[in-house]
Amino acid sequence: MSEVDPDEARRRLAAGEAVLVDVREPDEWETGHAPDSLHRPLGDLDPAEFAGRTVITTCRGGGRGGRAAEQLAAAGVDATNLAGGLRAWSEQGGPLVRDDGSPGRLDA
Repeated sequence: MSEVDPDEARRRLAAGEAVLVDVREPDEWETGHAPDSLHRPLGDLDPAEFAGRTVITTCRGGGRGGRAAEQLAAAGVDATNLAGGLRAWSEQGGPLVRDDGSPGRLDA
């Protein structure tokens, strides 16, 4: 499974080269997520939705995101995982927001 670090992920997202797909559960998403990311819990992930798109998957620490990237890639989607998940994203200066636009956080 391929991975990108948070800096490369932010570059690709800013350039419009990829979409960030957060595969955490709804209660995790509600506490905070990367701006402009899409929420698709791992159990609801449909590879057909992302056909022809480049996807970066994420979760809190990278495990579920890695499984999602493998699932998408097996279905022919250009998918990679965010190394270290949103924990690494946040630690390296990436913002987290809630749906109402207020600052988000990651639960332990």
